Amino acid sequence: MEVRMIRIAVSAFALAFGAPALSSQAAAQQTQTIEGIITIVNDQPISYSDVRERASLLLLTLGAQRPSQEQIAQITDQALDELIDEKLQIQESAEYEIEVSEQEINAAVADMARQSGMDRETLLGVLRESGVDPQSLQEQMRAEIAWRQIMGGLYGSRIRISSNQIDERLKRLETNAQKTQYRLGEIFLYTANEQEKQQALNGAETILEQLRNGAPFEVAAQRFSSAPTSAAGGDMGYVSLADVDPDVAEAVRGMNEPGYSDPIEVENGVYIVAYRGKQDPSETVTVADLIRLSVENGSEDDLMAATAAADGCEDIQEIAGNDPNLTATDLSDVRLNDLGAEGRNMVESTEIGAATDVFAMGGSIGVMYVCSRDESGSSLPSRDEIEDQLFARQLNMISQRELRDLRREATIIHRDPSAQGENSTPPAGATPGNAGGS
Repeated sequence: MEVRMIRIAVSAFALAFGAPALSSQAAAQQTQTIEGIITIVNDQPISYSDVRERASLLLLTLGAQRPSQEQIAQITDQALDELIDEKLQIQESAEYEIEVSEQEINAAVADMARQSGMDRETLLGVLRESGVDPQSLQEQMRAEIAWRQIMGGLYGSRIRISSNQIDERLKRLETNAQKTQYRLGEIFLYTANEQEKQQALNGAETILEQLRNGAPFEVAAQRFSSAPTSAAGGDMGYVSLADVDPDVAEAVRGMNEPGYSDPIEVENGVYIVAYRGKQDPSETVTVADLIRLSVENGSEDDLMAATAAADGCEDIQEIAGNDPNLTATDLSDVRLNDLGAEGRNMVESTEIGAATDVFAMGGSIGVMYVCSRDESGSSLPSRDEIEDQLFARQLNMISQRELRDLRREATIIHRDPSAQGENSTPPAGATPGNAGGS
């Protein structure tokens, strides 16, 4: 099961504002559920209420407007899986005497809110109005922060990225620059056996349907993907087909315009691939360093006042740092083709050091400062960037392995709902470890 990273994008929350996370039919069914324990993880219970809250949060995150009963059932499986992992993470943090403060959790929620042009209280209000208890998100944050501290403390100092590894990666990137490259995103659902494979295929169909109905791919990748790219919203960047799974490469060859692949079954899981375009070796690439400035209260007057007070890229960072209503985000080495026609034209027509016209973004408004613009045949990351990427990939793989080991060693008991008068059955896909029935 993947390690969920703390920086979960929340644009889907804004998209789903005012829409119920569950259908009225599902809500009516839930009110009939007898409250009780659905699963016990090393003597710690998970209740039906816990699972319902997390399922609602997942549906809201995906921006699901009218989920079917089958989709709700599959998301409920995912919710229980997440809660089991969180119990194990919190239990492990207790072993290492790691405590996560309320200030850390609040800061994480505030960081999520800023990414979508909201403040913390607005984000929590969006959750409440959609029928989701913010406590579910906060408890998820607590587990993720604790787990990140454990993994960083145990393994962060042990991971060594050598110069040879960086050289090898740079050489591969330079070689790939001479081939046709594809801009791809990935969601990977890991499976350990054939039974899980079928469940992953069902889950992939549910995710895919929501993506095609407008759910943000980045949010789905961060919430569901087991790939190391999950922390970056599934973004693989530009890759050659020689560097991806052969079955994935075959699917990409059949895609001629931006969109999503059907679920792709591979040996140890299922992929969903987002195809965003391709670039031939002969094409030149315009790359820009940008700063995105947004105003949280949506006031164009406040935004214009900030741009009038700033004298270019250096000033705007300082101005935003002194005003909680403003957020300045660095965007380095952005390929203009990735911005779409409107965004590319906006950046190309703006002088270096100046701000673009105002544009809408995630429930608010913003401008883009153009700090540099360069045209070249390719854009390779720096050695420091490659080192950071390799380090993050290795730590992510270790984290996934450790969490899977915890599940195998845990005593996980799924309660029999019929013993409590419950008519439904517990999620079939969540019986890992030493699971049994009571």
